[in-house]
Amino acid sequence: MVTAELISQRSNTIDIFGDPIDTHPLWFKPESFLSQNFDSETYIQDLRSFVPFDNLRSELNSHLISLKSELIELINRDYADFVNLSTKLVDVDGSVLRMRAPLLELREKIMEFRNSLEESLKGLKNRLRERNEAANAREVLETLLDTFHVVSKVEKLIKELPSVPSDWSVEKNGNGLEMGNNLRETQSMLLERIASEMNRLKFYIANAQVGIAFRVALVEGVFGTNNIDLVLVDGLLNNLPFIENMEKRIQSASLLLDASLGHCFIDGLEHRDDNAIYNCLRAYAAIDNTSGAEEIFRTTVVSPLIEKIIPHSSSQVVSGALEDELEGDYQRIMDCVRRDCRFLLEISSSENSGLHVFDFLANSILKEVLLAVQKGKPGAFSPGRPTKFLKNYKSSIAFLGYLEGYCSSRSAVSKFRMGAVYLEFMKQWNLGVYFSLRFQEIAGTLDSALMENALNRNHNPANNGISLELTLRQSNTLLESLRSCWREDVLVFSCSDKFLRLSLQLLSRYSTWLSSGLRARRMDHTGTNPGTQWAISAVPEDFIYVLHDIYCLVTELHGPYLESVLQLLSSCPSEALDLVKQSILQGGKCLKDVVPQLMKTMTESLVEKSVEVSCLFC
Repeated sequence: MVTAELISQRSNTIDIFGDPIDTHPLWFKPESFLSQNFDSETYIQDLRSFVPFDNLRSELNSHLISLKSELIELINRDYADFVNLSTKLVDVDGSVLRMRAPLLELREKIMEFRNSLEESLKGLKNRLRERNEAANAREVLETLLDTFHVVSKVEKLIKELPSVPSDWSVEKNGNGLEMGNNLRETQSMLLERIASEMNRLKFYIANAQVGIAFRVALVEGVFGTNNIDLVLVDGLLNNLPFIENMEKRIQSASLLLDASLGHCFIDGLEHRDDNAIYNCLRAYAAIDNTSGAEEIFRTTVVSPLIEKIIPHSSSQVVSGALEDELEGDYQRIMDCVRRDCRFLLEISSSENSGLHVFDFLANSILKEVLLAVQKGKPGAFSPGRPTKFLKNYKSSIAFLGYLEGYCSSRSAVSKFRMGAVYLEFMKQWNLGVYFSLRFQEIAGTLDSALMENALNRNHNPANNGISLELTLRQSNTLLESLRSCWREDVLVFSCSDKFLRLSLQLLSRYSTWLSSGLRARRMDHTGTNPGTQWAISAVPEDFIYVLHDIYCLVTELHGPYLESVLQLLSSCPSEALDLVKQSILQGGKCLKDVVPQLMKTMTESLVEKSVEVSCLFC
């Protein structure tokens, strides 16, 4: 009866066409019960404000009856199949047993095949590993044998070289000169050939390192079928005497090659034999001993020349102010480089020669010059005498520029500047100490003038060296100090930012001196700082002079002074020049900012003086 009642109730929810009738009111949402965050209390609390409890209860009961009817229909639809399920499953266990036997048999066959395959794969991997080890060991042994043959070849070639240095030169009369050139060229070509063989030896030795795998392969006898000398194999196993003996032979050959190559190179330098020098340099490059050639050139050619110009031996060291100047020495050194070193520099920088690995400019010429100056004229690097220091520094920069002229490309110039010798040479010039001394000199002069208790007028303004007709000595000192920062005998271009900052500090110091003095006068502070006494004791005419000087200084800063500074810094980027211009104009503005305060003080002073005069007449 319950089922019939539910069915009859559900029939009321469809129309005559079988379509469902939405009997729920709009406020009742059945899908709300399917939400994961559904809460019954919250649901009732939300609806109680506009739905009576009776209506809500009625709607919930109707929805419950509808859900029950749907559940019954779902059960009745598949109930017959569910009941007949057990009757259709007949002899399931027997079917499973009949299927298990062939599956187990197939599994055993697969496992046997898998084990057999793994054994075969393991054996194949072992044989491949042994083959690889044997190949590697054979390659190492073949490399060692090649090395042995090359060493023998090098020793044979070295025996063809002259045994004493006197054999490298011949008489320079008659046909002797031509014979000497031919001999040097022949010997240099032979040395180049030996050097290439030595380079090949180094390659073989680097790649003939016997490892653990190689020794294990030898012990296991993987070379049993190879035609390799067993004595050689035993030698490799017993502390490697073969390699030790070969290393001694290689070392001996290297020493003989270095000595012979040095003699040939020196002889080529003495006779300026381009072909011999070229071959020797190629030999040095082949054995990666560029420093040896650079050192020979320094000690053989450069050092005697520099010793004549800047004596620096223990018995010939000179001292004194005059001897510390380097400009004349650099000029003589440049003449020597042009006359005695240029031929080698041109050979080493020739195109497609492969000799660009040499750096004779830095490691031979500049290195010897640095040593000579350090020992012979150490005072040249001292910033204690700023004028001489700057002169020597600029001469040194010009000398470096001359050496850079022998560089064949920009990359060569960059390489020269990044070299250790170049950097060490530049470290000798302590520009920081030099600027500190100049700072004390320039700023101290202005500070001394501003510390005076009264304004001092210029009695001969036309003869003071200043183009402007400044009336006060303090103003003259300021302008002289500003111009001193950019004088040729003071300015160091690499420190131009510091000198610009010093110029701005001078302007700021002068402006502060004016404003602090005017402030002290207005507040009637007698006996205060020494820099303010001038304003307290000044008369109205003095303020007129100050005003005149301010306008003159501003005109100078905005005109000739700014143009001269920008011209000196013309090689700087435009952005930097704009910043320099703005900073100098800002310094002039600081001076103009004092004018209103000065005018006020001058007016007050005139009023006070007028009152005093009136009182006298009264």
